[in-house]
Amino acid sequence: MKFDIDVLSPVQRKIRVQVPGDTVKEEFTRAYGSVSQRSRVKGFRAGKVPRQVLQGIYGDEVKSRTLANLVEQSLRQVVQEKGLHVVSRPEVEPGDLADGSPFTFSAVIEVKPEIDIKNYLGLEMERLKLKVEDSQIDDALKGLQDAHAQLQPVEDRDVVQTEDFVQLDFVGTVDGKPFPENKGENYLLQVNGGRALPQFEEALVGLKTGIDHSITLTFPNEAPNKQLAGKEAVFSIHVKEIKTKVVPSLDDEFAKDYGECDSVKELREKVRGRLESELGEIQTRELKEQLLSHLIESHDFEVPSAMLDQQLRYLMERQQRSPDPAGSPDGTQGRSLEELRKELEPQARRQVQGTLLVETIADKEKIKVSDDDLQKRIDELVRSVKDQAIALRDYYKREDARQDLRSQLVFERTLDFLLEHAKVEEMESLNTSNPLSKSKVDERKEKR
Repeated sequence: MKFDIDVLSPVQRKIRVQVPGDTVKEEFTRAYGSVSQRSRVKGFRAGKVPRQVLQGIYGDEVKSRTLANLVEQSLRQVVQEKGLHVVSRPEVEPGDLADGSPFTFSAVIEVKPEIDIKNYLGLEMERLKLKVEDSQIDDALKGLQDAHAQLQPVEDRDVVQTEDFVQLDFVGTVDGKPFPENKGENYLLQVNGGRALPQFEEALVGLKTGIDHSITLTFPNEAPNKQLAGKEAVFSIHVKEIKTKVVPSLDDEFAKDYGECDSVKELREKVRGRLESELGEIQTRELKEQLLSHLIESHDFEVPSAMLDQQLRYLMERQQRSPDPAGSPDGTQGRSLEELRKELEPQARRQVQGTLLVETIADKEKIKVSDDDLQKRIDELVRSVKDQAIALRDYYKREDARQDLRSQLVFERTLDFLLEHAKVEEMESLNTSNPLSKSKVDERKEKR
């Protein structure tokens, strides 16, 4: 087989191949042999149908299959021989194919760019000098108390107040007709808890238990159900019971029962340690983001469009699966797919750039993941999803799944390596919000 390669761009190659006539003849013979074994032609035994007869029936199918096999086999040989890192499907322009004659074709492919990686050790970065505040420990303990609070019936009154939990039955109509999710039985709702429409929750204040009530409210114009937006609704409500939340006292007994500690003092130190560990994880992730930003800004190279498109599809699918606060079920907030694609493209490009740079460094530094380490991570993942353990273990029997996970582990190890060799300067955190605030923690969990 003869071939030559033209460099069309840093990420694009054109391969021209000439397959010898003998190879073409062998592939035709193999294809007709396969067809002969599975074909059933009246008057001939299986496997004994003359080739001339098969040509008349299956000629086009055999030619198509032979062409595909010759292209696939030839390109695989070229890619292996030249060590090309192909990231796209080939765009093939075939020449004429005839049994026993040389076959020529060309194929355009995209490959990973060759990156001249440099100055990646000893990167200078900044880390905010932060510590866990006593107020954050107080908030965490309050959250632990709330998590173990219990609802108890209110015995000394029968009128609903703000912050009460009420158990009720309700039925709603618009223009005398029911609408989706218009009723509930034994529905538990905290007044002003933000779970239902604010107008509905506010209307519960002052209602008495054991009596049927009727309230009228107007759906907001921005209601998720557009058919109800701005419409007036009438609700029949029966409050069955009023409950209040009783929070356990923060004392040594609480520490023993719910914190596995002998005292509140010990529990506070345990919570401090957990928050300090979480703070360290947050700062480490932010340092790795700095590392990637430094690398991307200092290396200019072309990104293969196939890799960019693949990452864009992933981000768009993830966005569409995530409901957004504005009420759009597919997370697009009314944007078209083209608008969403344009919005996500810079993020996708940056992620591909980071991946290519880290892969290059991993190759240069010979950072690898052994089969044992790969299996350990798989076992950890399987243990973490008890209900889906069998399905996940079956998934990681696939070679492509194992390879994806291996690449992910190499990426993580390479970032750890870069961080170990970086020069990190601690900076005072003046006028800087603490990353352990709830919003910051939630934001980082979303990014993961």
